[in-house]
Amino acid sequence: MKGGAGKNLSLWSILSILILAAFGIFVLYPLVLVLYKSFVDPVSGGVTWDYFARFFTKRFYWETMVNSLCVTVCATLLSAALGLPMAYLMRSVKIRGSSFLNILIVISYLSPPFIGAYAWIQLLGRNGVITQLVNSAFGLSFDGVYGFAGILLVFTLQSFPLVYIYVSGALKNMDNSLNEAAESLGCGRIGRIRRIIVPLVMPTLLASSLLVFMRVFADFGTPMLIGEGYKTMPVLVYTQFMGEVGGDDGFAAAICVIMIGLTLAMFFAQRILARRSTYAMTALKPMSAERAAGLRTIAAHGFAYLVTGLAILPQVVVIYTSFLRSNGGQVFTGGYALQSYEATLFAKDNDAVLNTYLLGILSIAVVVVIGVLVAYLSMRKRNAVNNALDTITMFPFIIPGSVLGIAFLFAFNSPPIVISGTMLIMIIAFSVRRMPYTVRSSAAALGQISPSIEEAAVSLGASEMTTFARVTVPMMLPGVCAGAIMSWVTIISELSSSIILYTNANQTLTVSIYTEVIRGNYGNASAYATILTVTSILSLLLFYKVTGRRDISI
Repeated sequence: MKGGAGKNLSLWSILSILILAAFGIFVLYPLVLVLYKSFVDPVSGGVTWDYFARFFTKRFYWETMVNSLCVTVCATLLSAALGLPMAYLMRSVKIRGSSFLNILIVISYLSPPFIGAYAWIQLLGRNGVITQLVNSAFGLSFDGVYGFAGILLVFTLQSFPLVYIYVSGALKNMDNSLNEAAESLGCGRIGRIRRIIVPLVMPTLLASSLLVFMRVFADFGTPMLIGEGYKTMPVLVYTQFMGEVGGDDGFAAAICVIMIGLTLAMFFAQRILARRSTYAMTALKPMSAERAAGLRTIAAHGFAYLVTGLAILPQVVVIYTSFLRSNGGQVFTGGYALQSYEATLFAKDNDAVLNTYLLGILSIAVVVVIGVLVAYLSMRKRNAVNNALDTITMFPFIIPGSVLGIAFLFAFNSPPIVISGTMLIMIIAFSVRRMPYTVRSSAAALGQISPSIEEAAVSLGASEMTTFARVTVPMMLPGVCAGAIMSWVTIISELSSSIILYTNANQTLTVSIYTEVIRGNYGNASAYATILTVTSILSLLLFYKVTGRRDISI
């Protein structure tokens, strides 16, 4: 018996060391290399501050940091200001079709932000439908929603669903007796929201706002498509690294270091604020939606329908325009046709759809296997190695996709490991990027399983490895599968790292959409975007089937 325990212990130790080594190679090594290139002169080999001095002394460069922070902070605040009341409204007031509205809000979140940017160009661009109507009706010369306003519009409407989803889950777990007690003491509706609801959901609001901040700050496609002269850091680092005349690796590395520093600062600021406002809640009497009357019900329904309609509008526009007849995919000529799908799905040597699905499936397989193992090791086999492993797996959470893509090319474009230009480097990048979410969701599922169940299996003669494979994993599986489905959606929607790592042989749907929009082939872009949107919707339906739920509240 002791020999068996020692064997299992050594096997778990070997797994810990192997996974830690893998993360050391594919996370720490690329990041250390980025740091090294940002401080070392490639000619003399000495330490230099020139790259950072160039960034902070030239207005063109440091202004992109200001732009990024301005649009990110504003989008985060607006997303919170929109998501919080929307969540409270849907939880407290009976809205007709609320289940359908909830699904539409989730669908709007699952699509990549840059698809929203493309759709709003179709509506409010220089030649957009709404732009032309407004200009002709009122005699205006509106030049389209570009720059800061356009980026903010896209990010807010695409990011508030994340706040909505998280806060809805928090409200679902809140004990409504606190609210009723305050009402009985004479506290009005606004007072109850300000003094009870908001403080209780503040940790969740901060956590969801952090996710919005990270997503907006790291997004490359939206400011590239709709920003025009309003440049942000992801756009700057991309243009510096992929410059037509030869990129500046050292300067690009310095920008990457600055971006990581900013996201780190935001991450720790959120952690500090969250610790100061943490509450434990038990929903003995959960909040339930009540019927409203008069102006209140009209205002509630109007607000819910308007916000949901604006959020889902980009997906509707994309699907609609994909069926319009066009002149070679560039100019819509009127009428309906399937030529956009013929030019994309059936084009010769076009494997974008197949590549997307293949990369997504392989990446999810890696994420699930490694994520479950890391969660198990960090929770059931606590030691110094596994604690370090748990910490390192969280690093990619704060690394923007473009930074990770550049770091991978620095690390794996020359010996001893040469995988640049292959599908393998994209699989590893996608897996590393989405690993933190799967580790946390797997740890949450594992936390609901009592260790006594595993101990009982061991006492009946099963080895620890057998217990893990035949008892623990099956019990974790529903939660893990649900998390894997949602991770799959984010993987197939990835653009920031894909645009740097892809080649023509492994081009994905997101890259195809982006390149078609840049070329002005809006019909083809709509067809690709529709395929991606339908895939996301089917994935959401699968999530509902697996979990048996009708929402993804956390």
